[in-house]
Formats: sequence, structure tokens, C-alpha cells
Amino acid sequence: MKSVPLKAYPRTQMRRGGVKKLRDTGRVPAVIYGHQAKPQNLEINAKEISDLIHHSASENMLVDLSVENDARARRLALVQEVQHHPLDGKVLHVDFHEVAENEKVVVQVPLETVGEAAGVKTGGGVLEHILFKLKVRALPKDLPEQIVIDVSHLELGKAVHLGEIPAPAGVEIIGDKNNPVVTVAIPRAEEEEAAATTTEAVAAGDVEMIKEKKEEGEEGEAPAKGEKGAKPGERVPAKGAEKGAAAAAEKAADKAGEKKPAEKKK
Repeated sequence: MKSVPLKAYPRTQMRRGGVKKLRDTGRVPAVIYGHQAKPQNLEINAKEISDLIHHSASENMLVDLSVENDARARRLALVQEVQHHPLDGKVLHVDFHEVAENEKVVVQVPLETVGEAAGVKTGGGVLEHILFKLKVRALPKDLPEQIVIDVSHLELGKAVHLGEIPAPAGVEIIGDKNNPVVTVAIPRAEEEEAAATTTEAVAAGDVEMIKEKKEEGEEGEAPAKGEKGAKPGERVPAKGAEKGAAAAAEKAADKAGEKKPAEKKK
């Protein structure tokens, strides 16, 4: 990341009323901090910082900060945070993080995509950003303003994972390599329609299975001709079982010396 020059001035007015007067004069309150020196309150030209942000790909900027009457002629710093007015978007406050040229730093870098995903173009899918910023580690001079990935090859239901993103030279992308970053999702309406179709098919299959079981079961069979139907809950013995019971009774009667009476002739 190339550094850009920016002029700053020591700030003495800290109260709310003083900060309002400061903004009325065309300056913006700021602060610079880091482990190399104590935090210092500053003020910068509102138009200069607004122009820098406007012409930059993101608010991640590296500045050569020259503070008036400071012992050091130049202080290398990253724009850590910019506060904007919620209505007109004007810059209200800027945080600078002082860094060293030979020391790696960790920052959040915006993620941008190029190309039209194949799953969107031909499959009717929707491109979804799961991550809008990536955490990277690098020397200040190697820090990218943004990371751009091509998604034109992405099919429906597929995703680009963190480990699949090529890092710029000298830059390390931090995070779980298996985390999805961008995906082509199926439209919600189609998902709901597919789920409803599956539910209806399963319900229809259940009804048919119940019907088949009822037709194949013995409970639904009508009694044979000449036989009395069983009452509800009554067990009807099989024909073979009735004959066996009668023979056993007759054999027991013979052993007891009983004789069966002769049948009268008509």
C-alpha cells in the first residue's frame, strides 16, 4: 500500500463546544496512538481527508503524517477508523494507528468480486457474500487496499472458501481456510417449492402403504359360506383345531367306560 502525505495539527480544544467550533472552521478532530508514543489529539483539514477517502478504494489508507511543531518530521500511520455523520456522511472523527515500516500489522481488508457467476447466469442462483472483509497480516508497504476474487466459474450451490483465495505477495490471510466467503445459493422460493413437493410425495406414499396393508391383512376378510362370523374381539378357531378337540374328547370318554348312545333310526 502506497503512503500518502497528510498534514495534521496539535489539538487543544477537547470539550463538545470546542469540537463543534473546530468543525465549523473546516477541521476535523483526530487522534493518533501506537506503542511507539503516547496518544496525541490532533486536528486535520476536513476537505483533505474527505478527498483522500473519496479517491481511495477503501478507508484502509497508509498516510505519512506530518504534525506541526512535532519533533519527528514524519509519522507513518494507518487510518484505523473514520466516523461519519449519519445523514450527510461528512467526516466527524479520524483514528490513526502509528506503525513501523519493518513491523507487520493486522488489518481488515474489503473483499470485492468480479465476473458473473455461472450459477447466477444460467442456473438462476443468487450470489451471496458471507464475508465482506478479510483479516490480513503484512508489512505496511505490502498491505492491499482490497482483495478481488473472480467468481465467474462458480456454479449453483458452490462456494469459494478462505483457503482458495490467492493472497497478494507478502500478505497472509488469517482465518479458518474452510470458511466459505462467497457462495451461489438457490433462490428461497425454489427451495420452498421443492420442500413442499417432497412433503406432498411422502404424504401420498404413506396413505398408499396403509391401504395396501389393510387389503392384505386377514382382519378385513369376510367369513366363508356356512360359517358364522366372529363377534368383535372373539377368536375363531381353525377347522383342524375343532376336529382335533372332538377326537380327544371321544378318546377320554372311552377310557372312562362311557358308551356313546346309539343313534335312533328314523
